[in-house]
Amino acid sequence: MHPLSILNNTFGYKDFRGNQADVIQHVINGNNALVLMPTGAGKSLCYQIPALCLDGVAIVISPLIALMQDQVATLMELGVNALYLSSTQEISTINDSLNKIRYGDVKIVYLTPERFCSQWFTQFLHSIKISLFAIDEAHCVSHWGHDFRPEYQRLDIVIKLFSHVPRIALTATADHYTKVDIQHYLGLKTAPIFASSFLRDNLIYSVIEKNDGKKQLLQFV
Repeated sequence: MHPLSILNNTFGYKDFRGNQADVIQHVINGNNALVLMPTGAGKSLCYQIPALCLDGVAIVISPLIALMQDQVATLMELGVNALYLSSTQEISTINDSLNKIRYGDVKIVYLTPERFCSQWFTQFLHSIKISLFAIDEAHCVSHWGHDFRPEYQRLDIVIKLFSHVPRIALTATADHYTKVDIQHYLGLKTAPIFASSFLRDNLIYSVIEKNDGKKQLLQFV
């Protein structure tokens, strides 16, 4: 399917925003990318739509189980076959999920970096067709990031074992040093950076001198 058709018919949006379309086409063409977008700008679509366009299953690495659960629930409501793998799940649930992945019944799989780096799962990946790797919240790879996760630095096995599979790293939080770490540890030094403006039309910052604070608060409310 065409990316715009998926955007319209699956996700219910009329047009792409910012550089979403460029990122999506870049990944569909088999290329790597680093995506810097503010929260709410549509980072998830940058790998979800390619996942639906490409043959195989997309592997998404995410640091929080709650975040994975939310993403999977939203995708399932939209009719997209997705699941997550977590250490909190029963063995029977995990085995059922692995069978669905193995037989091509799933398009997007979410898991933590700890689960991804486990030896048995790495071996399992060699038995399936992978469309792309998406490393979400990629700032977790950096000591300079606010939410450092050492396991993210072990994701270099993606490069070594699956260098032929396109990978996309995404974050809303990346200063210069964090960006350098992401490029280094995820092998994205030659990949283009797609950066969106962090200015948000729906957010306004202002400073007002306090003068009868209770009255000002009531006026604001």
